[in-house]
Amino acid sequence: MKEVLAELEQRRETARQGGGQRRIDAQHSKGKLTARERIEILLDEGSFEEFDMFKQHRCTDFGMEEQHIPGDGVVTGWGTVNGRTVYVFSKDFTVFGGSLSETHAEKIIKLQDMALQNRAPIIGLFDAGGARIQEGVAALGGYGEVFQRNVLASGVIPQISLIMGPCAGGDVYSPAMTDFIFMVRDTSYMFVTGPDVVKTVTNETVTAEELGGASVHTAKSSIADGAFDNDVEALQEMRRLIDFLPMNNLADLPELTHYDDPERLDMSLDTLIPDNPNKPYDMKELVLKTVDEGDFFEIQGSFAKNILTGFGRVEGRTVGIIANQPMVLAGVLDSDASRKAARFVRFCDCFGIPVLTFVDVPGFLPGTSQEYGGLIKHGAKLLFAYAEATVPKITIITRKAYGGAYDVMSSKHIRGDINYAWPTAEIAVMGAKGAVEILYRSELGDKDKIARRTKDYEDRFANPFVAAERGYIDDVIRPHSTRRRIARALALLRSKKVEMPWKKHDNIPL
Repeated sequence: MKEVLAELEQRRETARQGGGQRRIDAQHSKGKLTARERIEILLDEGSFEEFDMFKQHRCTDFGMEEQHIPGDGVVTGWGTVNGRTVYVFSKDFTVFGGSLSETHAEKIIKLQDMALQNRAPIIGLFDAGGARIQEGVAALGGYGEVFQRNVLASGVIPQISLIMGPCAGGDVYSPAMTDFIFMVRDTSYMFVTGPDVVKTVTNETVTAEELGGASVHTAKSSIADGAFDNDVEALQEMRRLIDFLPMNNLADLPELTHYDDPERLDMSLDTLIPDNPNKPYDMKELVLKTVDEGDFFEIQGSFAKNILTGFGRVEGRTVGIIANQPMVLAGVLDSDASRKAARFVRFCDCFGIPVLTFVDVPGFLPGTSQEYGGLIKHGAKLLFAYAEATVPKITIITRKAYGGAYDVMSSKHIRGDINYAWPTAEIAVMGAKGAVEILYRSELGDKDKIARRTKDYEDRFANPFVAAERGYIDDVIRPHSTRRRIARALALLRSKKVEMPWKKHDNIPL
């Protein structure tokens, strides 16, 4: 028995070494952790249970029959994050560059099936060079099986991808179908075709960082939801994100101990809105002063900054937050902001997370670039997402809510549950100046008359009371009581249930 146990331990140690000390040192020299070191930081200490540690590829072409490393380039298993179960796979760049083979894919598929059957989140840590060329179509078949399970799990369990090195070719499509993608600055990149292929086909000279680095995917393409400075920070932030998410689409929201009084009043909010209606203010200040302990996990913070999306808590329970940001483009809705917010609303609706919307929107961004770029359909995505969502929806209009953008931003007309406005709210078809220039075009030459007309329009419409008189606003609230009113509304809506007509699925305007 002693010999058998010694052999077991020796085999385990060989598997733990991956591609060997030389390759581990090379990984460290690039500022990257190994696959197993990453899992140790991500999961609670001592909680990781590994599967398929000894699995090896079966390829016999191109000399591969002489190269067998236990684990075959991916570490899979389960553990806990603050006591809650998660499944995790971590690609090992020290073993065949983390490339995907048939058996490598089998390990991931097995884990995906288990995660779905047991209804627990799955986190993928990517650091790999794509499909294993030596295996050809067998590797491609493995990708297809992984992709299919990404789709089956979508909306059932949270799926998170963390890109911690290269992620190229077929490897990019699995993260693309998960709920969130995060990257590590300077050491990770994603692209379908690499710089060499780009150079050959298009004659463009571009580096890996310029083609698919974190700065590109967080600020330009919107592929990634955030980026972090190093592996440790990225993994710690994933632990923080998991704390906001339910285990699956039927599970209760996580409820953390909180020390922030839901009845807390914040008198500084009474002076948040400037006297000049065209002067910006920071909507994030309102968000931070509303959620528990000022804890806000922002999603896509570097993309479409004219709208904020992210997670916070009220009375210890998760809430999804969408907010126009007057500091950027006056908070206007454009194609990018609409897509960003629509995807976030849909995620929240999938997993029963209430949606809190702060509104200060002067309308949709005009211009040929927006119209040619499909603003109508992109704007419709946000409208569709809000209208189909059945989770509790609470809306606070702080200042402007003009035109169609008023309707789109979780208005009462698209099943907003509780809709409040601050006394500073302006709910109208458009701003006073534009409205007067249309209504009184014949009087444009008389500045005094136009000034009076503008003042009359502002007095009539630049307030929340016309909407309140029609029941489109449930109450006009004092800004300092915003947190208290939101907490009470969330408590009221906790048992909300909406029956939808049967359909196979909807046809959102993609």
